[in-house]
Amino acid sequence: MKNLFLLITLLGLNLSLYAQNNQAVDKEKLFDFYQSQRYADAAQYLKSIYGEEPDDFKILSQMGYCFLMAGNNVEAEKFYGRAYILQPQNLPILFSLASINNKRGNTEKARKYYGEIVKTDSNNFNVYKLLANMYSSPKEDSVKLIYLLKANKINPLEGDVAADLAEVHSNYQQYEKAYDVLDIAIKGDSDNLVLQRAKLPIANQLKRYAEVIASGEKLLKDGADAGVIKDVAKAYYYTKKYQKAIDLFKVLEVAAMQNEATLYYTSLSYRALKNYQQAAIYTKKTIDEAISPNTSSYYSLLGLVYEENNQLSLANGAYKKGLQFKVVPTLYYRMAVFYDTKLKQEKNALKYYNLYLKSKPNLTDDKEEIKFTKDRIAQLNLTD
Repeated sequence: MKNLFLLITLLGLNLSLYAQNNQAVDKEKLFDFYQSQRYADAAQYLKSIYGEEPDDFKILSQMGYCFLMAGNNVEAEKFYGRAYILQPQNLPILFSLASINNKRGNTEKARKYYGEIVKTDSNNFNVYKLLANMYSSPKEDSVKLIYLLKANKINPLEGDVAADLAEVHSNYQQYEKAYDVLDIAIKGDSDNLVLQRAKLPIANQLKRYAEVIASGEKLLKDGADAGVIKDVAKAYYYTKKYQKAIDLFKVLEVAAMQNEATLYYTSLSYRALKNYQQAAIYTKKTIDEAISPNTSSYYSLLGLVYEENNQLSLANGAYKKGLQFKVVPTLYYRMAVFYDTKLKQEKNALKYYNLYLKSKPNLTDDKEEIKFTKDRIAQLNLTD
């Protein structure tokens, strides 16, 4: 409260010095606005005194601050922008303009202002961290890496930057660098579970399996994290402790958190134990997990596109390929019509019309197709 009082007192003195049209600022009124956090009222009050376009830096920055605290980013940027013209290297103004533009989704402008800050203050950790966070797509990893390296050099113990930098290093398959970054940060904060979890997959890549198992088992005592389970299970597999690997992978399966990779390693573990029956079961599960449930529909669409482009051979191949993944009524219907109308192969058309009806299409959604199919089957049977 003392700091706030001092700030307002100094503010009042400064503003009174620059009052226009000989109209003095009511310092008590302004102080009351601040104390009750009525920043919008404070902004409007200052505007009533100084107008829309004051030319004093301190007044402009104070009005920008009031509008910013009131949540009016448009007005805040306007006044801060005028202050920026007067003092383009002023760090508080640059920070404010960067933050406002970042909030408003004007990423390029925010990057510009943050970039100007580092030209003036090249050791500003927070700006490098903020800049790194503004490059989120994989295509921008090279730029993000530059800022993360600078931030990490200034403060190698800061966990968020260390984790992000390790992730980018890993994306470039620079696992030793990723490991070292996390190792330093963990030494500075040994209780940081986020950093410890981030280190496990990297340690696995570096074949430091004993470390993964020792650290991972400790982490699992604090809760069953799916990523930790997977990493520890893989470490057990690579150290030929196959049953322990299976036990952990099955924890994921019971929780419906398995994926193609975990099922694959489960299959490999059973194979190593010469349990070929279970190995076969999990190999099939791996295949099923790898195939999208929509793959058959995608091939159906591909066949239709080829058919409409009169690429009949390719259409036929696409339709048949779709059947290898999953039998869906729509695909049978497409093939029946294709053989009937495009290839003029009535026997094959009749075969697929019958298969369509046997595949139990939806009686409500597909009633027109069902009716057409039944009528066409009757016609083809009369032809025979």
